Amino acid sequence: MAGVRDDRKYHEGHGWIVMEDDCIGRLGISDFAQEELEEVLMVVLPKVGTKITQGVPMGEIESLKVISDLVAPATGEVVEINEAVKKDPALVNNAPYEGGWLVKVKLDNPSQVDALLDATAYATQTYS
Repeated sequence: MAGVRDDRKYHEGHGWIVMEDDCIGRLGISDFAQEELEEVLMVVLPKVGTKITQGVPMGEIESLKVISDLVAPATGEVVEINEAVKKDPALVNNAPYEGGWLVKVKLDNPSQVDALLDATAYATQTYS
């Protein structure tokens, strides 16, 4: 199990963000979320250039159990999508923090990330 990673921040909607530089964040869903979904069958991601807003759905993820919204953990513009996940959605299950990332976003306000949950707070909220 990949668990919770200390190097990223988490949104209460089970999304994560890790900063790649001062204004680019890479987004995905947590290990907890992928376990709850079970087998991921399809991921619908926003297109490059799409503006996403923190707390608002930016796409969908479909599993054998349910279709769920992908909630944006921060506000910004999508600058890259993970094409590998579109072709092989199982990457979200197999490597939620590595190869299963979803999009990269140029953040409007990088300090917005500071208000997200750290690994300890997320783990306490999620696994308690």
